[in-house]
Amino acid sequence: MADTLIVLFRRDLRLADNPAIHAAVESGLNIIPVYIHDARRLDEGAAGRWWLHHSLIALDRDLQRLGSRLILRRGDVARELRMLAEECDAFAVHMSSLYEPAQLEADDGVRRSLLQAGLAVRSFDASLLNHPRRVLRPAGEPYRIFTPYYDACRRRMEVQQPLPAPGSLNRVADTLASMPIDSLGLTAGSRWLEDFREHWEPGERAAGKSLSAFVTHNLGNYSQWRDQLDRTGTSRLSPYLHWGQLSPKQVLWACQRADAEGAEPFTRQLFWREFAYYILFHFPHSLSQPLDAKFENFPWRHDPVVFEAWAQGETGVPLVDAGMRELLSRGWMHNRARMVAASLLTKNMLIHWREGARHFMDSLVDADSACNTLNWQWVAGCGVDRAPFFRIFNPATQGEKYDPDGAYIRHWLPELAKLPGKWLHRPWEAPGDVLTAAGIQLGRNYPAPIVDLKASRHRALDAWAVRLET
Repeated sequence: MADTLIVLFRRDLRLADNPAIHAAVESGLNIIPVYIHDARRLDEGAAGRWWLHHSLIALDRDLQRLGSRLILRRGDVARELRMLAEECDAFAVHMSSLYEPAQLEADDGVRRSLLQAGLAVRSFDASLLNHPRRVLRPAGEPYRIFTPYYDACRRRMEVQQPLPAPGSLNRVADTLASMPIDSLGLTAGSRWLEDFREHWEPGERAAGKSLSAFVTHNLGNYSQWRDQLDRTGTSRLSPYLHWGQLSPKQVLWACQRADAEGAEPFTRQLFWREFAYYILFHFPHSLSQPLDAKFENFPWRHDPVVFEAWAQGETGVPLVDAGMRELLSRGWMHNRARMVAASLLTKNMLIHWREGARHFMDSLVDADSACNTLNWQWVAGCGVDRAPFFRIFNPATQGEKYDPDGAYIRHWLPELAKLPGKWLHRPWEAPGDVLTAAGIQLGRNYPAPIVDLKASRHRALDAWAVRLET
């Protein structure tokens, strides 16, 4: 009788609170942990692939501590699973569910292929608090606005203790082949390799430390500090959540047990992440199409020169440039800076939100197609739960409010470090003698603004007014 089952790791790269591996351990059977790299199904960009590379190393290390090891394969997932099952005489596969449209379709094909090969398949919900089908309006339709969705989730929310990690695992036979991690090519040509190591430590153990530090030191002040660019007020847990080194249940459990003042506003943000997957699940076309039909023929501009200046942090608008340079250096950007940078691109520059979304998907270690799409459509004003198009962030006033002493700007834009605070967020208005004293020559060692904020705001509002009339 077959006594072996395969646990397929995907974006659940953890051992604690992992229902797929917990059920496998409870069965008492031999477990073969595997990760299969199928480049066709991986929508992460270069920064995400860097994170994945180091996460697989960390997961293998954690498995070896328990007596097991991670098998790495590459290619078509269904084919590789069938071959692996033959090699180790496995009769079943456990895997966690994914919810993006392409993954749902691919998983249906994998499931059919495995069943036809005589393998049992079990899928587990491991990356969300609620399956997208579980929370619906009374008439059975999906919610389109966040607040009613969040209220419905809170009414049914039960904070459950996360599942424990296994204490030990069976040894995987040495004869079972595994590819070297470097052969997957996840970090090939990565321009960020050394920089990222200074700021991030992928893996489940680092995720747990980060969660503990956030709950202990920052959760209580979360509502006051989360938007401040000049202090550590956000959790920085997003890459660990995306790659499944933390489950949302673990995060919710830790926050609720802390009973801190910031627990509720942070929980709301955790459910905003849930809402992103919910919207993508129910409206899969939103990956590429606006959810507000009025934007289907919006006159977006295609301007590669302006876009490249935005992407490189060379717009001449300090808050945006600081955020984009933080992104280039760390693969991450403060959420307030993300919103302001996205607003400048989509509204002041009138460049399509999809171009910005693609850039973020390539550059962020927490790049997530669901969250990325929802947030870009929200800023652009074309999503289901959106900021109105006429809400256009002014980067100068945003900087003065959320970086009042200029610490964020001066860190990421050292060429502006000597500029007095009065002019730091709007150097184009500074008198010539002030710029000279600060060693700044606009257009030479720091760009002049690539757009006029006031004029471009009016241009955007005029374009939107035309859409309303048609």
